[in-house]
Amino acid sequence: MAGPRFRMTRSRRQALTGILFTLPFAVGFVLFFLYPFLQSIRFSMSQLQIVAGGYQLEPVGLENYRTAILVHPEFLQVFVEAVFRTLIDVPLIVVFAFFAANLLNQPFRGRTLARVIFFLPVIMGAGIVLQMESADYMMTQLRTAANEGGLLSGAVLRNFLYELRIPETTLDYVTSAVDRIPEIIRASGVQILVFLAGLQSIPRSLYEAADVEGFTSWERFWLITLPMLSPLILTNSIYTIIDSFTVGTNPLVKLVRSTAFGGGGFGLSSAMGVLYFLSIAVILLIAGSIISRFVFYDN
Repeated sequence: MAGPRFRMTRSRRQALTGILFTLPFAVGFVLFFLYPFLQSIRFSMSQLQIVAGGYQLEPVGLENYRTAILVHPEFLQVFVEAVFRTLIDVPLIVVFAFFAANLLNQPFRGRTLARVIFFLPVIMGAGIVLQMESADYMMTQLRTAANEGGLLSGAVLRNFLYELRIPETTLDYVTSAVDRIPEIIRASGVQILVFLAGLQSIPRSLYEAADVEGFTSWERFWLITLPMLSPLILTNSIYTIIDSFTVGTNPLVKLVRSTAFGGGGFGLSSAMGVLYFLSIAVILLIAGSIISRFVFYDN
């Protein structure tokens, strides 16, 4: 007599499928994030010494954290600059990507080529390409000349706005944003792609119903497009914050790397990295909680 056959219910099959799809992420998270992060915490509370056959850790408590915050001459200054740079970049990148995606979603001749051109900086912005560009003398000179002599350079625009009695804080933000236009465009490719996918997933029936009701283009944008894309605004904002903080050209990332291999020691550089990570986590939590209040989910 045959034994009872094992039959899996539909809900269990779906649960198993979900587990199988998330398993690679879980394994990668443990191997490439959690374990290195725990090792960084361990190194940050120790003094690492290279010995024959490996390394030796001498516990020093929170001394490396104290050194990074109170003693190191550059860490706090570079950290504040990195945060200020992110505050400039993130809103501009998300807004630019949003309107660029709306433009690229319109029917016009050469639309596919235009989409490729907007996404091309993502490929050209790979780490090795950025390092080659930053090391190239001619590119450095061209970038300097553009910033100093361009019609829309920060200095020219600042003088113009100063004559209009614009507040100093607004002046600093606007001029910094203008000086970073090339970087903002280069960092917007992924966000444009995400917004494009969201725009194409909005049901056409919503726009048809709006046309029947006599909605203007402005009303269609505010009442349909913007609410339907609000979850992607949250997603792109989180992605842009992380990308801005961790890009290879970030001065704080360079400082952590140079501290590790330039004589400061792995303990101090690990402490800087842990402090930086915790700061990013706090900023992400604050930004996510604020933006999520305005997100509309279509159930």
